[in-house]
Amino acid sequence: MPIDKNELRRVMGHFATGVTIITTHAGSGALHGLTANAFSSVSLMPPLVLVCVDKKCESYPCFEESKVFTVNILGDDQESLSRKFAVSGGEKFQGVAYRVGANGAPILDGVLAYLECKLTDTCEGGDHTIYIGEVEEAETREGKPLLFFRGGYRSIGD
Repeated sequence: MPIDKNELRRVMGHFATGVTIITTHAGSGALHGLTANAFSSVSLMPPLVLVCVDKKCESYPCFEESKVFTVNILGDDQESLSRKFAVSGGEKFQGVAYRVGANGAPILDGVLAYLECKLTDTCEGGDHTIYIGEVEEAETREGKPLLFFRGGYRSIGD
């Protein structure tokens, strides 16, 4: 018998992850984004990454509509930005500095790195959908990552 969701969350909380904001857009052009730590590299050739998106998330339908997403990898000074995009509803981009990337999804100012992706495949994963994207553009800058560990934000050295 599988463990319950609270126990899984507690155990998985012992695995430190980076924090990202996944951005996309609706068919109408409206911008959407969500905080996620379910992100991983899949392949170097071709360059593929994956993100896992909750099916109840407000921006969920936008991934299929736009067929693009951008992974914004947050720095340790961007906890408030992560919290802003972690809540449901509201105008998440209000007061947030960004530029629209080549794929039409926002690239947030000051992130450690971003990867602009074209959706190539999906896989059902329980209450989430796993979106696989081919990386078409990417960039990095120097800095320390924002981490999530045991239910709280951390930075290297905590």
